[in-house]
Amino acid sequence: MATTIGPDRAVDRRGRGQSTPPPRTPPARRRGVPERRRPLGRSRLPYLLLLPALVLELGVHIIPMIVGAWMSLREMTQFRIQNWSSAPFTGLENYRATLDLNTAIGRELLHSFWVTVAYTVASVGLSWVLGLAAGVFLQRPFRGRALLRTLFLTPYALPVYAAVITWTFLFQRDNGLVNQVLEQFGLVGHRPFWLIGGNSFVALLVVSVWRSWPFAFLCIMAGLQNIPGELYEAAYLDGAGFWRRLRHVTLPMLRPMNQVLFLVLFLWTFNDFNTPYILFGGSAPNQADLISIHIYESSFHTWNFGQGSAMSVALLLFLLVVSVAYLLITNRRVRPDA
Repeated sequence: MATTIGPDRAVDRRGRGQSTPPPRTPPARRRGVPERRRPLGRSRLPYLLLLPALVLELGVHIIPMIVGAWMSLREMTQFRIQNWSSAPFTGLENYRATLDLNTAIGRELLHSFWVTVAYTVASVGLSWVLGLAAGVFLQRPFRGRALLRTLFLTPYALPVYAAVITWTFLFQRDNGLVNQVLEQFGLVGHRPFWLIGGNSFVALLVVSVWRSWPFAFLCIMAGLQNIPGELYEAAYLDGAGFWRRLRHVTLPMLRPMNQVLFLVLFLWTFNDFNTPYILFGGSAPNQADLISIHIYESSFHTWNFGQGSAMSVALLLFLLVVSVAYLLITNRRVRPDA
C-alpha cells in the first residue's frame, strides 16, 4: 500500500519513493498551440475524384436514357427526323402498339423475347458449368496449370469484334473449319448452313458460351481460393467422395459469389448486341432474332424511332424488375430470419 507524501512523490511499504507521472495532455495544448482542424479541401477531395466518372455516366447513360424515354412518347418516324424536337406527342400509343399481341409488331416482339430468354438461359447455364468444371479441375497445383489458366482466359481477353469475325469465317458453309471437322469425323453427311436457318441459334449460342465462360471461370477460381482446405480434409476423412464434396462443400461456399455471377451474366447476355450483330451482319435470322437486334431493326430499318424507344424502355423496366426480384429472393435465402 502506497502513501502519498507530495504531488509528485509516493512511498510504498518499504519506504522507497515512486514518481507519479504527470497527466497526459495533447501535444498541441502542452505547447500552447491551438488544435488544427481538418482542411475543407480534403473533405471535398473524394467528390472531386468522382466527378469525372459522374460526368461520363451522366453523358453516356443517364441523358440518353432520358432522351429515349422522351422519344418513346412521341411520333418519331422518318418524316420527323429532320425536326425531331417538334414531333407530336402521342403518350403511350407507342407502348400500346408495341406490346399489343394482336398485332404483327407485338407478335414479332414476343417471339424475339422468347428467343432471347432461351438464349440467355442456355448461355448462362453452359458458361457456369464450364467455368465450374475448369475451376475445380485447376484447383489443385500441377505442372502446366498456369499455362492452362492463360489459355482458358484468352477468349475473354480478345476484342469482341476480332473474336466474332473469326467465328464467322469458321462457320462458313464451304470453307469453314467447323464443317470440315464435322465431315472429317463423319458427323454430317452434307455441309450445313450455320449462319442462316435453324442452325443460326446453335452458332450464336456457341459463340456466346465461348466468350462468356472464361469470365465465369475467373470468378469461380477466385471463389475457390477462399474456401478453407480444412473443410475438404474433414469431408475426406468422413468418407465423402468427389461429388459429395462438390455438393456439400464447394457449391455452398460458392453461393454468395454465384449470386453475383448469375446476375452479371444474365444482364450481359440478355442485352448482348455485339455478338449477333457481327456474326450475322446486322440482320439476324428469325431463329436467332434476339431482342437487342429486333429493337435495332425496328429503329433503324423502319425508321420508327418512337416504337424502338418504347421497346428499349420496356426492356429496361423488365431487366430492372427481374434484377430487383432476384436480389430480394437471394438475400432472403442468405438470411432466413429476414
